[in-house]
Amino acid sequence: MISSGYEQRKARIEMLPLIDVVFLLLVFFIYAMLSMVVHRGLRVELPSAATAEVDRYEYVGITITKDNTLFVGEERVELNVLVDAVKQRMKGAWDLPVFINGDRRSDLGMAVRILDLLKSAGIREVSIECAEEAP
Repeated sequence: MISSGYEQRKARIEMLPLIDVVFLLLVFFIYAMLSMVVHRGLRVELPSAATAEVDRYEYVGITITKDNTLFVGEERVELNVLVDAVKQRMKGAWDLPVFINGDRRSDLGMAVRILDLLKSAGIREVSIECAEEAP
């Protein structure tokens, strides 16, 4: 029998298929992570802004519906107990941001009152949610 030397070669791990598999796993996990948006509020029609950015992390959400009804998460609250409900949701994490998402037909005065109440309670990380403006 003629020997070609192929039988004497040591087995080795090919790097190109390994790189392809690792890259595909990386893309899959990045896509899965970015698609897991945590939204703790009611569905409202947000106003749009050209400079709106999407932040995807833990927060406390305050929703103002078109008839100025307030919700913290999915729990309906009155204006006089709003700060207590927000602090209860924070669970001691005082650096947790608060997002106000209000329907575009809601009263601006309600948003200003909410901002004033939160500021007087010492909550500083407050933002107003906007939808990204359509091109």
